Amino acid sequence: MDKPVLLEVKDLKTYFYSGKHALKAVDSVSFSIREGEVFGLVGESGSGKSITCKSLIGLIHRPGRIAGGSIRYRGQELAGLSEKALTAVRGKEIGMIFQEPMVALNPVLRIGQQITESFKDPGLSGEEKHARAVELLRRVGIPNPEQRMREYPHQFSGGMRQRVVIAIALASNPKLLLADEPTTALDVTIQAQILQLLRELKDEYGMAMVLVTHNLGVAAQICDRIAVMYGGHIMELGPTRELFAHPQNPYTRSLLASLPVNKRKGEPLSAIPGTPPNLGEMPVGCPFAPRCARAQDVCFSQPPAEREVGPGHTCRCHFADGPCREEDDCGKPQ
Repeated sequence: MDKPVLLEVKDLKTYFYSGKHALKAVDSVSFSIREGEVFGLVGESGSGKSITCKSLIGLIHRPGRIAGGSIRYRGQELAGLSEKALTAVRGKEIGMIFQEPMVALNPVLRIGQQITESFKDPGLSGEEKHARAVELLRRVGIPNPEQRMREYPHQFSGGMRQRVVIAIALASNPKLLLADEPTTALDVTIQAQILQLLRELKDEYGMAMVLVTHNLGVAAQICDRIAVMYGGHIMELGPTRELFAHPQNPYTRSLLASLPVNKRKGEPLSAIPGTPPNLGEMPVGCPFAPRCARAQDVCFSQPPAEREVGPGHTCRCHFADGPCREEDDCGKPQ
């Protein structure tokens, strides 16, 4: 039996305004997340992943704003809530791991103070907050937590700083954790440790999670479902195994083809030609059309509608159920 829906996003639009022009960073994005699920948002830099994530808890500031759509958490509408009301949701209900842990941590405050300030329960004494902070550091794998509570961020390695950021995000036992590129700038070994830690914490705390990453390989290790974003749109969404086994959108196929795991030793890596679209000059039709080897006239003149291509599997492509599904030159890994 499916678990209850925890978060439902419908037709979300987040725009940034420059004079009379609206830059559509997130354009008509819809998805839902069930309790205990890990949901991945993947795509190249600038595709709208992080802006989508920040929109969920109202961290969009001028010149940007949520221009339309609905964000419902446990039935409560978050879009349009006052800053005071959103503050009650952030941390307590929805935690967030930000990119670049050195920037996310205050360099002039001790680690212990940064964790204890994150507790939302006003009934906790100072001693109780200290004890819980020490236990959180221990739980995220930081040795000698009592001693390290008194240290500063610069005394921690990149991987240890990321563990501190995770501890802060877990301070109030949130039901939903937003992880924005949690393994960026970490070496491969540390990346694997952080992903394993997130898996363990997700199960231990019973959380749902949104994982934002540009790396499909990372998403494959932890996500139950994946949404592939490009130019502010969700181009394809489906269960992880289904999406990897039967990718329908040429952009998804190109991303998968670029993974080193799909190459033989000495074989050059595949690359997607061109660059992501400029938000100020978005194509009229499919946003990926200028870079797509299979694009036809309709791709440049009409935006593709979302269509279901399998159980729980949707795609935006004019040819998702046509010739592009079976052609080898769509970028599908061989």
